[in-house]
Amino acid sequence: NHGYMIYDTLFAMDETFNVHLQMAGSHSVSDDGLVHTITLRDGLKWHDGSAVDSADCIASIARWGKRDGMGQQLMAQVTSMDAVDSKTFTITLSQPWGLLTTALGKMSSNVPFMMPAEKAATDAFEQVPAPLIGSGPFKFVEAEWVPGSKAVYEKFADYVPRSEPASGASGGKVAHYDRVEWLYIPDQQTAMNALINGEVDFFEAPQSDLFDILEAADGVHTELDDNYGSQGWLRINHLNAPFDNVKARHAVQLLVDQELYLQAIVGTSDLYRTCGAMFLCDTPFETFVGSERVVTQDIDKAKALLKEAGYNGEKIVLMHPTDIQTLSAATQVTASLLRKAGINLEVQAMDWSTLTSRRAEKKSIADGGWNIFHTSWIAPDLLNPVANIGVSGGGVEKAWFGWPTDATVEQLRQDFARETDPAKQKALADQVQARAMDVVTYVPIGQYLSKHAYREDRIAGILKGPVPFFWNVHPK
Repeated sequence: NHGYMIYDTLFAMDETFNVHLQMAGSHSVSDDGLVHTITLRDGLKWHDGSAVDSADCIASIARWGKRDGMGQQLMAQVTSMDAVDSKTFTITLSQPWGLLTTALGKMSSNVPFMMPAEKAATDAFEQVPAPLIGSGPFKFVEAEWVPGSKAVYEKFADYVPRSEPASGASGGKVAHYDRVEWLYIPDQQTAMNALINGEVDFFEAPQSDLFDILEAADGVHTELDDNYGSQGWLRINHLNAPFDNVKARHAVQLLVDQELYLQAIVGTSDLYRTCGAMFLCDTPFETFVGSERVVTQDIDKAKALLKEAGYNGEKIVLMHPTDIQTLSAATQVTASLLRKAGINLEVQAMDWSTLTSRRAEKKSIADGGWNIFHTSWIAPDLLNPVANIGVSGGGVEKAWFGWPTDATVEQLRQDFARETDPAKQKALADQVQARAMDVVTYVPIGQYLSKHAYREDRIAGILKGPVPFFWNVHPK
């Protein structure tokens, strides 16, 4: 969220995830598909008044490419990045890679934000030092920053918006306010009251049980963040028994009833949908191949598969993040289903910060390891086989926590990334999902939407997106 206030990107996605030029004024590709030429548009300045140039962008891409999953895949194909002049640079690839603009225009973490070359020289795994300098529509007022309490931004007077209408992260980023304050109010009830009382104008993520109260308040309106939402995950550790056996993983798929999860997570039926598509429903790569076990619960068959996998009552560890309502609700559903299947379950309660440390541990259960946890991802992170790290079969070296190992799915993902024909990309995405579902890289537990609330009597122009964008917002 902070990044979008102060930084900008070469390309950007609109609210339906189509990629457009943003800082880039033009982009062309050589006939052999190996050389991409990007020219910056006129008028780009950093917040210190200096001009944005090619060297800044090359350094920023290189830093991002070390940290981001899609960036790493792109940089594996890059043989060189070279400045032609102050506004034009080239990216030369070893082979055609069909996702370059998608990667450089990705909407969610890690976003390929551009920054001055001296800032981009910071180690990719360390925080960029102050002062934070971007080229976006707002400047960060570091002198007024109170960590854990308040962040302040001021309009960047020298920002030159694009001429196109704003949509998602793309188009003209017009700042209509000279100053924006973000207040950290951790208690949901307190945040709701602040909005209702007119002390704030925008409430980012109210819980679903507050929607009716907010809608009934004078001058307050709730609205969907976007039309795609998030996907819940049940993530299995492939290293520890019994889930090192694919039959046990298939058993977990068969235990799932997405309706149960979604009712627990959201509760409001018009805010969720059951969906067996790993790349989400209503997206270009939507597919349901291989999803039969996920969308058709069969507890008896799950019990039989657990027996075939050799499960004999050993302890299973389910990590429970008690401080995140949606994930806590999902964990409780899973606990109930596992117990119905005869699993000897130990639910270990912890906060999300502890869970994110624990999930990185590859220990055995006897030594304090884990079997299952839940998480969720917003739509831009899931749209294709390269963006969706959950389908990776890269094992302990390259896969996300849980560490599925499958050379077939990895080869299919690489084939997808190299393919430039949309029809062939779609066929490869189908194959990736079929294989990922069979390997059980993760279990999707449904797709659900989120809302924000705001003072409709005071502000308008809020854009749809998985993160809040504050350009285009203007007085009512």
